Amino acid sequence: MLAKRIIPCLDCDLNVPHGRVVKGVEFKEIRYAGDPVELATRYYEDGADEIVFLDITASHERRETMADVIKATTENVFVPICVGGGIRKPDDYVNMLRAGADKCSTNTAAIHNPDLINEASKIVGSQACVIGIDAKRRYVSDPSEKPEKIVVETKKGYCWFDCSIYGGREFTGIDALAWAIECQERGAGEILLTSMDRDGTKDGYDLELTRTMSENLDIPVIASGGVGNPQHIYEAFEIGKADAALAASIFHFNEYPVPEVKKYLVDKGIPVRK
Repeated sequence: MLAKRIIPCLDCDLNVPHGRVVKGVEFKEIRYAGDPVELATRYYEDGADEIVFLDITASHERRETMADVIKATTENVFVPICVGGGIRKPDDYVNMLRAGADKCSTNTAAIHNPDLINEASKIVGSQACVIGIDAKRRYVSDPSEKPEKIVVETKKGYCWFDCSIYGGREFTGIDALAWAIECQERGAGEILLTSMDRDGTKDGYDLELTRTMSENLDIPVIASGGVGNPQHIYEAFEIGKADAALAASIFHFNEYPVPEVKKYLVDKGIPVRK
């Protein structure tokens, strides 16, 4: 079995000179968490397998700021770096990779222009093309109500998963599972799957969403949204069948450091890199 990956996520607000890491609850209630370069360095030294930087205030003008953050980070951090937020065209992928990133994640731009996935994967390779999906449950009383959607039976009833864009500020009505399958067919190499219902709640990942994605895709799925303790990460792998688990709060505020999480997983029989 391939080793499971532990990935700290740095949500970056670049409205200050060198950027800052913040964390919210269900994409709201933002609070300050630290300096992006310092946190990334700490996670690398702690044994994180990858690090994700998400520019949550992305705009064309701040692309250069994020590139500077990545350049500064990769001087001392030697694990794969993924950058998301404001990645709108193939040149953005190229520029971020030149700055030192290994992968780029896109959500809104890919939904507006699906051909971006085809184009970018041909230029930088599928392994560098990550698709971010921010999904929210939409319940129905019966699957026949939404014949055009992929309806899943969950413990709380039938639902489908709605894709959101613009950092959760707008919903598209696009079925998340169907979109993930299309992204895979277009050349995406990985799905960064965030449950909007669980984000920042510390109630655990949406395991039914994660498992549904994992079982219907051939490319890796990164579970995101809701982790509160190492048990939740174990569940993402054991029940959700995820390939990697992304977390923020438990790492940023030193509630459960990366080494502690990895030891817990090893003790539970989950293969991780040491």
